[in-house]
Amino acid sequence: MSRLEGKVAAVTGGANGLGEAIALRLGEEGAAVALLDRDEQRGREVAGQLQQRGIRAIFVMADVTREDQVQAALDQAAAELGGLHVLVNNAGIEGANKPTHELPLQEWERVMAVNVTGVFLCTKHAIPHLRAVGGGSIVNISSIYGIVGGGDVPPYHAAKGAVRTMSKNDALTYAPDRIRVNSLHPGFIFTAMVKRHAQQSGLPEEAVRQHLDSLHPLGGTGTPDDIAWGVVYLASDQARWVTGSELVIDGGYTAR
Repeated sequence: MSRLEGKVAAVTGGANGLGEAIALRLGEEGAAVALLDRDEQRGREVAGQLQQRGIRAIFVMADVTREDQVQAALDQAAAELGGLHVLVNNAGIEGANKPTHELPLQEWERVMAVNVTGVFLCTKHAIPHLRAVGGGSIVNISSIYGIVGGGDVPPYHAAKGAVRTMSKNDALTYAPDRIRVNSLHPGFIFTAMVKRHAQQSGLPEEAVRQHLDSLHPLGGTGTPDDIAWGVVYLASDQARWVTGSELVIDGGYTAR
């Protein structure tokens, strides 16, 4: 299928993990893709791999906490690829796993800068481009921990909850422009972020995997592709009447 033929998508945090998988599936469905990331080496490698598959792809250096870089990156993506129809706000960090009363303010602010301010800045500077093409889709990657608590990593929970509500508010604000805004809430995917979480626990990775597997009623943890296909749906015209929604892809984690 070519559900995104003729569309241009920008994916933040596109150089690895979920972002890399999302970019690939968007490209396979016909979109031209701009990968925005701070990791220039890996970002260019991923863009090259997409190009080898016949996908129009570019890498653009951008730190999502820097407004000047965000604006320049999205302007470049639109200029080189022919507009902008889809923004995937995927860039994120987990932060320190300390209880609130032990968490340094600087650590809280670091997580908020990437996970919340980054979404704000990318949305802010994508809107003019989305309006210029007559509408589009913004997909904000939140988390199951934007819906439920886990008793750990306070700034991550707070940030992902903020992204969830920001998505609903922007959905109302930009509906007249035919710009849809939705949040996507993954369960545990064994990306580098979750591997770091496993290391911080002090337990062997296999023990952490078994524990996390048991928390998902469908069994096992998810894969980046599980999330990527959800993004493809929300980005496509098949979701033309979907905005302000939460797409939860979590193997049943939050069904309890």
